[in-house]
Amino acid sequence: MAFTIFTDSGANITDKVRDHYDIRIISLTLVMDGEEFQFTSSEGFDYEDYYGKLKDGLKVSTSQINPNQFMEAFEPVLEKGDDILYIGLSGGITGTINSAKIAASDLMEDFPDRRIVVVDSLGASLGEGILVVEAAECRESGMTLEETADKIEFQKYCMYQVFVVDDLKHLKRTGRISGALASLGTMMDIKPILKGNTEGKIVVECKARGRKQAIRALAEKYRDLVADAEEQTVGISYGGKREDAVHLANLISKIAQPKKIWLVAHEPTTGSHVGPGMLGLYFRGTDDVRAF
Repeated sequence: MAFTIFTDSGANITDKVRDHYDIRIISLTLVMDGEEFQFTSSEGFDYEDYYGKLKDGLKVSTSQINPNQFMEAFEPVLEKGDDILYIGLSGGITGTINSAKIAASDLMEDFPDRRIVVVDSLGASLGEGILVVEAAECRESGMTLEETADKIEFQKYCMYQVFVVDDLKHLKRTGRISGALASLGTMMDIKPILKGNTEGKIVVECKARGRKQAIRALAEKYRDLVADAEEQTVGISYGGKREDAVHLANLISKIAQPKKIWLVAHEPTTGSHVGPGMLGLYFRGTDDVRAF
């Protein structure tokens, strides 16, 4: 049975990747100066200007995808006769995945012959997006919906996601970290290295003094934890400092050259939480790497 793959704009995949793999994207909402923005496309947005304005104090807010939005997106696909796999932004940082589950439950009552499988990626940006692409490749290889979902459920625990930010105030403001943790970033230029844990929540992995050491710390995590680098796509996302992303890509290439490296500007909605200067690294390690 054919199935359609959905994700949300938090997955940070490019238009080229979206179109090549026939992935459907439902957008999170970003509000700037009272105006709502949707991001189903990676093109046509000035990321450098956006992150510059965030640094200067631009006030923004975000909202998760609600059940009605999921139902509006899913229903035409079910009517056509396809099943659905939705891989979504971590439930540890947003309630969007719960909205998807509510919509799926309601719709499967209306379409009892159809299947909707919802997978919490436990990630964001390319920590989510790489899993979505892996799912699309599973579909291309002839795997069923259930086989694909089972593989992604396993792979999500292998996906290591580590990042550094210039200022923890954005994560504090939106409730993604505690005030006590945010205070670390104000002490003697200490840069906490953050990661997604086994529940998809943001926790401190280690600390570095200054940005240069923080970037080296990201590369060292790759050295210590990457598995089968030559067989995987590694992701790097950045909030307005592309030169740091390029530098990190060079560092990890010298350690263990991956099959591909994707460099993307960090998408604006979750980007409002991590703030300007964010630099994230996403790669596959062992099956318990999130616990390290």
